[in-house]
Amino acid sequence: MTDHTKRVALLGIPVDIGASQRGTLMGPDALRTAGLPAVLEQLGIAVEDHGNLTIAGAPVADDPPPAKAKQYRDIQTWTRTISPHAHKLMQSGATPLFLGGDHSLAMGTINGVARHWQAQGRELFVLWLDAHADYNTPMTTISGNMHGMSSAFLCGEPGLDGLLGNAEPRAAITPSQLGLFGIRSIDPLEKVLVHERNIPLVDMREIDEFGVGVPIRQTIERVKARNGVLHLSFDVDFLDPTLAPGVGTTVPGGATYREAHLIMELLHDSGLVRSVDIVELNPFLDERGRTARVVVELIASLFGQQITDRRTPSNAIFPGR
Repeated sequence: MTDHTKRVALLGIPVDIGASQRGTLMGPDALRTAGLPAVLEQLGIAVEDHGNLTIAGAPVADDPPPAKAKQYRDIQTWTRTISPHAHKLMQSGATPLFLGGDHSLAMGTINGVARHWQAQGRELFVLWLDAHADYNTPMTTISGNMHGMSSAFLCGEPGLDGLLGNAEPRAAITPSQLGLFGIRSIDPLEKVLVHERNIPLVDMREIDEFGVGVPIRQTIERVKARNGVLHLSFDVDFLDPTLAPGVGTTVPGGATYREAHLIMELLHDSGLVRSVDIVELNPFLDERGRTARVVVELIASLFGQQITDRRTPSNAIFPGR
């Protein structure tokens, strides 16, 4: 580990129009208020806070919007704004931590991150911690909400081809580079598409049978086998709603406190995570900041906080170059 790699760049992305329940635009500031920068600094990490992104004054496209893609024009503007910012942060050498905002922001963050790693000749894998697969397209969606289309867009599924257009290079990943983890809610046609694409998927039944350690280690080994790097896209509704009520799309039967911490600890030990989304935190629905505090504790585990020194070789989330 080298000191110059121990840098985290925070970027708030206050978008909430991709979901039916408004309020996630308050998520970035709620995470700051819950102490995220201070917790990272206590771990010896230099924190660069780039504030909150805005689309005020951004150019608006005029391509025909697809049917059944709500708020398409605004999401398009957000995606075209987010992607170059994400790419720039990756090039800075810091570990970007994107604070959302609903999960539609991942269409921009991961595209920008993937651009960086494609130029480096490295494969980017995405671990999608979420109650939902978010693999709908305008042709399969029931709700039309675009936060449910974000992982499908990343894998190049048709229907949202104009989202980036010529404004920003599109850097799609393959379905094999996406890992859906913790899934417990999926639409009928979406399920068919996920099956057809043979996307690696760990649902809550598998977690019930084997725990989180076995499938997370399998994910880590799959990335290592291809000399890849990992982007963590963490939807707060991955957690059980009794633990994290501050989300707009609660689904019973989610991850427990210790299961979630173990995932973060194993990811830290792997040294593979180079960028992170935190999405769908809705402070309007939270109970006195309880969900935000839990999320901050989990991110602390991801970045190396532990109770005792386990004496394991750990190049951590900041491996030496």
